[in-house]
Amino acid sequence: MTHKAQLVVIGSGPGGYTAAFRAADLGLDVILIERYPVIGGVCLNVGCIPSKALLHAAKVIDDAAAMADHGVVFAAPKIDAQKLRAWKNEVIGKLTGGLVQLAKQRKVRILHGSAKFESAHSVRLDNGETIEFEQCIIAVGSEPVMLPGLPDDPRIIDSTGALELDPLPRRLLVVGGGIIGLEMACVYRALGVEVSVVELTNSLMPGIDKDLLRPFLKIVKPRYAAIMIGTKVTGMRATVPGIEVSFSGDDAPKIGVYDRVLVAVGRRANGDKLEAGKAGVDVGERGVIKVDKQMRTNVPHIFAIGDVAPGPMLAHKATHEAKVAAEVAAGHKSAFDARTIPSVAYTDPEIAWVGVTETEANTQGIDYEKTQIPWAASGRALALGRAEGFTKLLWDKQTGRVIGGAIVGPGAGDLIAEIGLAIEMGADAADIGMTIHPHPTLSETIAFAAEAYEGTLTDLYLPKKR
Repeated sequence: MTHKAQLVVIGSGPGGYTAAFRAADLGLDVILIERYPVIGGVCLNVGCIPSKALLHAAKVIDDAAAMADHGVVFAAPKIDAQKLRAWKNEVIGKLTGGLVQLAKQRKVRILHGSAKFESAHSVRLDNGETIEFEQCIIAVGSEPVMLPGLPDDPRIIDSTGALELDPLPRRLLVVGGGIIGLEMACVYRALGVEVSVVELTNSLMPGIDKDLLRPFLKIVKPRYAAIMIGTKVTGMRATVPGIEVSFSGDDAPKIGVYDRVLVAVGRRANGDKLEAGKAGVDVGERGVIKVDKQMRTNVPHIFAIGDVAPGPMLAHKATHEAKVAAEVAAGHKSAFDARTIPSVAYTDPEIAWVGVTETEANTQGIDYEKTQIPWAASGRALALGRAEGFTKLLWDKQTGRVIGGAIVGPGAGDLIAEIGLAIEMGADAADIGMTIHPHPTLSETIAFAAEAYEGTLTDLYLPKKR
């Protein structure tokens, strides 16, 4: 069977379905291709959404335990992993079902199968169907990277397998101290698993400012069996008692035995899985496809967005790129010109940052000033029993405008959006500080940081040096 469409979108993750729906809204005839039986991609099915459902469960457990210090004592939780997994799958089902309905409303045709290019204007699915198109958007995402030479054993899992909680191990080793690994470590620890983390570099969450890690480490170090940084995994061996892991590093044990090992050492773009060369599309290292500001590849009628396009592998980046690609395909003048893209680690505590980091500012020689507000000065943080965090803003000394910010603490991922908007709008300290923030809230700490820069802060004694 041969299908024809004005626009074909390959991949139905946040980038893919957003591109398809936006293009349909602009009047294009669209086919959306998904290799799996359900649409939604990694983020919705085995990534962002299910992991956040499990992180919510972990937060409830941790919050209940923390109240013991304040006179409210709960019994130890009873974990029904099967029921928890069913609830997580129910959340996914509601969202995937909603996407199918949205596609029907927009008359977007959905085809299932793995697509590969046959030419610059056609792709073939693995079921033999051919789709001919005028334009195409590649949105095939990424997949977890696995270490070479690992035993073929079901006890060694990636981030997808970790979401199944089947079964809950007694001892878990997380290989990789990045955001994905640390989020799953939070989940498993709260569910009663003994968790160890190993990271090859000399810092968890490589690349972020060191001060953001201090409150996080203060909380998680007592919770985890071990946090091994600057440590290399030199081998794994499947044995009856568990997966035997060998390490090399100054403070690392030579060998450890674990019931389950989660490998979370990064992700790799899928751009080289489509035989894109048959369409003339240049695919770079690790499956990344170079694009211009209109998300066009070197072949003008073929676009690439999301994880296969350069930049951070984040769903919210993909959705914005998707709208640009769809609008350009529909003949509109559009370009991806984001000043900044926020990043969030949904750990406990959450860590979020946006814009220029201190590390980048120092490396690039940017003349900046920092204001930092400890959450110990926030009535709301104290009332939550979570005063370990802080809010910091970076200011350009020449213009007085905010150029970056970071937050550590509960809800940091929600709060960071205000700083992102301020950077996009070119806001200065007066714009933020003179915007009345509700009291008592954690959002006030952003206003406090702006007032500190202005020299008008009264909630702390931080005299402005003139």
